[in-house]
Amino acid sequence: MCSVRSSALRAFVRQGWSQQCVRKDLKTTAKLSATGSVQHIDADYNLETTPFDFTDENYGEIRKIMKRYPSNYKSSGVIPLLDLAQRQCGGWLPLSAMNKVAKILDMPPMRVYEVATFYTMFNRTKIGKYNVQVCTTTPCMVRGGYDILETVEKHLGVKVKL
Repeated sequence: MCSVRSSALRAFVRQGWSQQCVRKDLKTTAKLSATGSVQHIDADYNLETTPFDFTDENYGEIRKIMKRYPSNYKSSGVIPLLDLAQRQCGGWLPLSAMNKVAKILDMPPMRVYEVATFYTMFNRTKIGKYNVQVCTTTPCMVRGGYDILETVEKHLGVKVKL
């Protein structure tokens, strides 16, 4: 399973389309609505009550990360901690991991969700072993972004859902 993200998705959303961000065999946990907002949709593998805790090794890493920031700016560590949680979870970021990061940083969970939904580096649904991204923004389109996308689709035998 490959996940390809594209600026074309934003164009579809602006036109009123709805995009389900799912693997074929998994229930959805994220949905872009026609307004462009991202909603969490519970799935049996990604609930607020799903247990998550960092490993002892990662707690040591968290202590190292947090030493970089003054105590009154703990929330500055949100991106490194989300990245650590995503790595621990095998490439995706469950809701319970985002809640744990919020608790560690003493910040509202909504602020953590905002960061996780803003950056494309965070995957809020399970992904396959490889995550392939192809740029199809206007500058990339002019330089052949869609030709590259088509070649990748043919080579991997997958079809990108926009």
